[in-house]
Amino acid sequence: MKFCRFIFSTEGASVAVPRYGILDGENVQEISAAPWTEWGGTGRSFPLSSVRLLAPVEPRKIVCVGRNYSAHAAELGNDVPKEPLIFLKPPTSVIGPADAIVLPKYSQRVEHEGELGLVIGRKCSHLNDQENPLSYVMGYTCMNDVTARDLQKADVQFTRAKGFDTFCPTGPHIESELRPDDLLVETIVNGDVRQSGKTSLMVFPPAFLVRWISRMMTLEPGDLIATGTPAGVGPIAAGDVVDVRIAGIGVLRNPVHPPIA
Repeated sequence: MKFCRFIFSTEGASVAVPRYGILDGENVQEISAAPWTEWGGTGRSFPLSSVRLLAPVEPRKIVCVGRNYSAHAAELGNDVPKEPLIFLKPPTSVIGPADAIVLPKYSQRVEHEGELGLVIGRKCSHLNDQENPLSYVMGYTCMNDVTARDLQKADVQFTRAKGFDTFCPTGPHIESELRPDDLLVETIVNGDVRQSGKTSLMVFPPAFLVRWISRMMTLEPGDLIATGTPAGVGPIAAGDVVDVRIAGIGVLRNPVHPPIA
């Protein structure tokens, strides 16, 4: 199923009430609650053209994995980590499909990083070797771990470079019926393919990441894990349009806007 979160196109931001639904062709079937909770159908259906899709999750935390593709580690002059290299992005960085990535005035080089996102479906902590980590994942989505590369190089850790508002585009929906082992992840800027790599090339695959992360922090329903980016990262500029395309999920598209004066 393709789970989405939406508001009606005619609603203003101040009065909009986000709803959850299931994409069914050119329609959205409304559901009663978030898909990682107990939910049911409401019996209401709306044309897709009448709604605006939002980020499909409102995570309490976003756990990101760095240098999880060998070629990406190499292109930035880094070694492949012996254990997953993780960091956090703030929930305030999340935006949805068609929302603008706003360049910060504090950085001279902002780059795209298209990634597969894992959406946690039920609470997990200290998973043992016999448990199936993917049974705790309710679905998969597209993400863009937007990065101020000059600030990342200047700082010891990644918080500032990765944490600006609008630096975590997510969507356009969550696909629940998918195997994450061998998906093609691509990033396209203004129609040109910049990144293209399969998830089978990950150093640490999705199941390993869920188990490993659960052993240091409790993962809660609706949390996001960004699994790392293939090689080919590069700069984005005001006026660009960035697509993250993942086979079996769809396309997350975001325009790039200049800094706020």
